[in-house]
Amino acid sequence: MVRADKLTKKFLTVLVMLALMTVFGQAQEITGKVVGVHDGDTITLLTAEKEQVKVRLEGIDAPELKQAFGNASKQSLSDMVFGNLVRLEVAGKDKYRRTLGHVFVGETLVNLAQVKRGFAWHYKKYSKDAELGEAEAKAREAHLGLWKDASPVAPWDWRSASKNKAAP
Repeated sequence: MVRADKLTKKFLTVLVMLALMTVFGQAQEITGKVVGVHDGDTITLLTAEKEQVKVRLEGIDAPELKQAFGNASKQSLSDMVFGNLVRLEVAGKDKYRRTLGHVFVGETLVNLAQVKRGFAWHYKKYSKDAELGEAEAKAREAHLGLWKDASPVAPWDWRSASKNKAAP
């Protein structure tokens, strides 16, 4: 009887491990309609289950709305995704509990498209994606989007400067 219990425990342990590997080994995908565009790197999806998911595009950082090119960046993202059915490959959560991910409209990776269009930076602090880095360099060289500005300010620098101004 003891031997059967040990075998049952081993079997259940292996079964649980396989289930966990299946769940965590594959990227979670969510499909939904884009019902909100907050700025150049954040959207809201509405799933088939009527759940709203706030999504921060992984690997990029777009100008803040009050920053130069902020509204243009939001418009660029909106033109690509608003009202469309998109596929989200979930990468995790950010410190604000937003879902981080890669958003696709058809075969187009929206995160990359925002950088290629010149409406977002490659967020090197959080991403080592070489394709994003290359896309940023090409957009800079071609003076696309925010790179038309003689000295564009990265959003992280702009946020930092804004915080320092607000401090007493």
